Amino acid sequence: MAKTLVLILTTGMLAIYPSETGVIMADKTLSTGNSIESTFLQSSPRAYIAKKSPSVTVWITAYSSTPEETDDTPFITASGSTVRDGIIAANFLPFGTKVQIPSLFGDKIFIVEDRMHSRKTNNVDIWMPTKFDAIQFGAHRTEIAVLR
Repeated sequence: MAKTLVLILTTGMLAIYPSETGVIMADKTLSTGNSIESTFLQSSPRAYIAKKSPSVTVWITAYSSTPEETDDTPFITASGSTVRDGIIAANFLPFGTKVQIPSLFGDKIFIVEDRMHSRKTNNVDIWMPTKFDAIQFGAHRTEIAVLR
């Protein structure tokens, strides 16, 4: 019998099964003590081919908490939190959405907690501690992985 890999994600436990057509994931949370194989065979949960996180290509820029780059509360995000490392602004994603920017930041996770000017519809703005850092970052066109 093939070994089974179990991943624990924020959405619960997923069992991954090898198959002849690729990797199949069972979207059923398994209870402690049950073998994955017997649970899979007995309960026949809906299965699907595992997919990567959805990705979208966007313009990525940076901003800082300077008055000319923000509103009259430069250290408070549009969601009401205080700015900090890992905060991004995006108009096309809901607050709390987690994203990665693999080509620029590897596995680092960013959270949408701010907004941009309404004309920016396909952009992501990363908060930086200084205006100099934001200017040095520049602008990049790349893919982001939306983790939810």
